[in-house]
Amino acid sequence: MASYLQIADDEKGHKLDLFCVPRHYEKDLDKVIIPHGLIMDRTERLACDIIRDMGGHHIVALCVLKGGYKFFADLLDYIKVLNQNSDKSVPLTVDFIRVKSYCNDKSTKNVKVIGGDELSNLTGKNVLIVEVFVSYIQNFAPLLFQPSGEEDPKEFWVQTRL
Repeated sequence: MASYLQIADDEKGHKLDLFCVPRHYEKDLDKVIIPHGLIMDRTERLACDIIRDMGGHHIVALCVLKGGYKFFADLLDYIKVLNQNSDKSVPLTVDFIRVKSYCNDKSTKNVKVIGGDELSNLTGKNVLIVEVFVSYIQNFAPLLFQPSGEEDPKEFWVQTRL
């Protein structure tokens, strides 16, 4: 069974009159491709998978600001509810970073991490990196732990909303 939901490139979407669309978006939208409820259900499922896969081991959840904040908060809310209401509980530490690799509109090919604890503190820990955009995080996630020359985290996962 697939652990993802595939939406075809030619997805027709849903009529706007089926949803409560904020007035300031009405002129900009033609249809809704992915309803909010579906996104939230998949986020809850992701939280369930994290709880299942971690089996009670401590996680350091690292949010990449600014774009990942809302998804991060939603995901942690679901993990919190599952921790309170299930037989498995995952200890969780939270931190926030910003990542910069552009100067004006050009990539510097140099990833700079701003904020958060020293990355060397993640050595040997289970790290969950949460960001919104897949393409962005694919470029910097492998580099996050290399500049320090320290041992890598025990494991790290990258979770994205899109």
